[in-house]
Amino acid sequence: MSHLPELRYPSVTEIVSSAWALAARRPDLCVLRQVGASRAGRPLHLLSVGHARHAVLVVAGAHANEPTGGSTLLSLAERVLYRRELRRDTSWHFLLCADPDGASLHVTPAPRTLLDYHLGFFRPAGPEQPEWSPSVLPPDRLPPETRALTRVIDEVRPYLQVTLHGTDLGGSWVQLTKDIPGLAEPFAKSAAELRIPVETAASDAAGWPASGPGVHVMPAPGSDTAYPSMPDDARHSTWYHAHRYGGLTAVVEVPMWASDLVDDPAPHPAPAAAMRRLAQRLVTDAGQVEEVLGRALPRLRGPDGPLLRAAKWALELVPGLAADWSLPPPVDTTMAYVGSVDAFGRRIPLRAASMLLRVLQEADDREAPHLEQLVAGWSDAFAERFRARWVPLENQVEHQARTVMAAARHARDGAA
Repeated sequence: MSHLPELRYPSVTEIVSSAWALAARRPDLCVLRQVGASRAGRPLHLLSVGHARHAVLVVAGAHANEPTGGSTLLSLAERVLYRRELRRDTSWHFLLCADPDGASLHVTPAPRTLLDYHLGFFRPAGPEQPEWSPSVLPPDRLPPETRALTRVIDEVRPYLQVTLHGTDLGGSWVQLTKDIPGLAEPFAKSAAELRIPVETAASDAAGWPASGPGVHVMPAPGSDTAYPSMPDDARHSTWYHAHRYGGLTAVVEVPMWASDLVDDPAPHPAPAAAMRRLAQRLVTDAGQVEEVLGRALPRLRGPDGPLLRAAKWALELVPGLAADWSLPPPVDTTMAYVGSVDAFGRRIPLRAASMLLRVLQEADDREAPHLEQLVAGWSDAFAERFRARWVPLENQVEHQARTVMAAARHARDGAA
């Protein structure tokens, strides 16, 4: 399926060390400072480059299982430092890792296969994710990482916030809280040059208007969502905090493994039947994980740790999501959209199983070997179904960095 990546994903410690080195080269332009601390006391660092009033904020590490952003952030910071035109009328601010606790638990810095990736997988439960927690928690219960991020937004008042995300397998796409006219063309050109498919109907953006292939604009707060059962709503996340200052947020997604099956705009010949099949498979696969959890749970001692909380939270999403997928789909449902839902439906039980497996292995529980077989089989089937091919890390970074710079340029032109 793939070969060892040419480069590996840096740890948070390495990202911070690189940022210190950048700041030391030009102390007249750069400031690196701590802007908060995680629940476990790990520092959150902000690197600022330039002194212009108009600001761009770049956030990496909001999801621990999406590691490309740290490398992209460092690449962007170096470009801004050495290319005067990028900071002529814009200051750049880089939150090095929004969730250092989560990053410490996702332990596959150089995955060779999707199985490697899942054997070290971690993605927190929704209420513990820095960007998503405001959509599911009251203000007085927000985690310190979220409060630190919103304080940074309040301080720098960015005309553009970019948050660097990624997907394990699929294509690249962009989510915008407001449209950025002109972004679709450079985004598509970059993806084509780097052999990264554009995900034209990502399930994350189901029902959203598109300003171009793979560039999706979030509906206004208060409008209906495609998946009403989902407990979190992007329109209540930290992505919308920049709107207080007339800004917007761009979420730039890039795949680790690419699939050339995610950009097919042809109408699906039987979308309702396909969606029902995917809903049933989701319930069946999640049920297998729940059975393992039910047998092992009486033997697990102590309070739930982050891995077990996250596994349980993922499984809790399944009944509602399966019901959503069983509703009549839109009349213009494409092959790409059904494929994206197929991938989404594989991820949820696979991720829950992967995190539960780590819990059971730590406890030396007798259910671990059976669950490991499930994780291995599902990982291989996922890769085979979507003909996964590794995207070299330098291509992941280059595409994400190009998209960020294009978004900054076009959003600045639109705000002028």
